[in-house]
Amino acid sequence: MSAIERLAAEVARLGELRTAEPLARHTTFGVGGQADLFLTVRSADALAAASAAAADADVPVFILGSGSNILVADAGIRGLVIDNRARAEFLDGTTVRIESGASFAAFARRMCRRGLDGLAWAVGIPGTLGGAVVYNAGAYGGCLADVLRRVRVQLPGGRAEWVDAADLHLVYRGSRFTRGELRGRAVLECELELAPGDPAELLRRAAAYDARRLAAQPRGRSAGSTFKNPPEAPAWKLIDAVGMRGMRRGDAAISEKHANFFVNEGNATAADLRWLIEEARRRVFETFGITLEPEVEFVGAWT
Repeated sequence: MSAIERLAAEVARLGELRTAEPLARHTTFGVGGQADLFLTVRSADALAAASAAAADADVPVFILGSGSNILVADAGIRGLVIDNRARAEFLDGTTVRIESGASFAAFARRMCRRGLDGLAWAVGIPGTLGGAVVYNAGAYGGCLADVLRRVRVQLPGGRAEWVDAADLHLVYRGSRFTRGELRGRAVLECELELAPGDPAELLRRAAAYDARRLAAQPRGRSAGSTFKNPPEAPAWKLIDAVGMRGMRRGDAAISEKHANFFVNEGNATAADLRWLIEEARRRVFETFGITLEPEVEFVGAWT
């Protein structure tokens, strides 16, 4: 029996296990090949146990949230993909503890309804709380670092511990996770400190943010903003300036509405989307000497 077969037998008790699962079904781009093993878990404990089992078996593991902010290779992902749907929530006054698989946008909207201030800007952000921690999600002048107190992370060997937000070194769209300093450590849950607010006013602000997003951002299958904004200029303006707004490769396209949104307009491949991303980086660097840094992570078996 191979290592991956032994792992499959062990983790099957932790959730719903599938083999050769097409990842295009689970990403906002709607592209990506198969996962060798695809395990859906619904609690932080199951997430921790599955992650530890994969480490013990020396099988690669990738933790999938909502499938946003990633571009999965056409060849898929080797090893174990954990579909994280751990969503338990615990409220104590203005302190909220929530598991990492919860939808960030839905959670933010729920806090507005409860009269808890600090996340109205997040009501339209795709992804999970775990992903929001890793990338320090933000919009409209707010970011998760403003309200995050601590996170519980999986450590090598199966242990877990709470880490203060300050120790994650959260910056614009980055953290110790994105810099590789906490590689292999799953985010299990996080704790946030919000502030008292008026539900009607918070929902009004959330609706205003919704309207701004709908006016500026394209609909359809994308991963949100493709590049971080460099200090010199917004990424969309640089991409537009090098003549790439609306450019296509197969069914992959750069949106006419917002040039920092790359979209799947039908049956795009991951390879075509990546080609457009790399071409935009090349042209912007050659024209302006500015290196665009992707927000989108390339995941899986890229050749």
